[in-house]
Amino acid sequence: MGFHRLPLPVRLALYGLAVAILLYLTLAPSQALPTVNVWDKAEHAIAWAVLTATGLILFPRRPWTIVLFSLALGGLVELLQAVMPLGRDGDWKDWVADSAGVAAVFAVYRLIFQGNRWRTRHDSNV
Repeated sequence: MGFHRLPLPVRLALYGLAVAILLYLTLAPSQALPTVNVWDKAEHAIAWAVLTATGLILFPRRPWTIVLFSLALGGLVELLQAVMPLGRDGDWKDWVADSAGVAAVFAVYRLIFQGNRWRTRHDSNV
């Protein structure tokens, strides 16, 4: 099923839910969260990769909007963690890990998108 064919309000609600879950996981007091024994930077990269992939699946014609929003949200979360008394620390290296997750998903998206465009162009020339 093409999720991008869902009505816009449904897609916005699904993406908003993904953002809300990520914000809870990143801004809830650290004691409220279960501990997971994964390298912290990998957790960041995976979380932002999932958010970016969700956005690109729901809004495939808006890749730069999704990428820039994901990067900005990662930076905002780190700033909020630095100033809010949540038992968390804002760290620019976490934002770099967030950005790596965003970039990895965007690279795969571009390969798929460019590959489909290339195939379509060459199939029509046969």
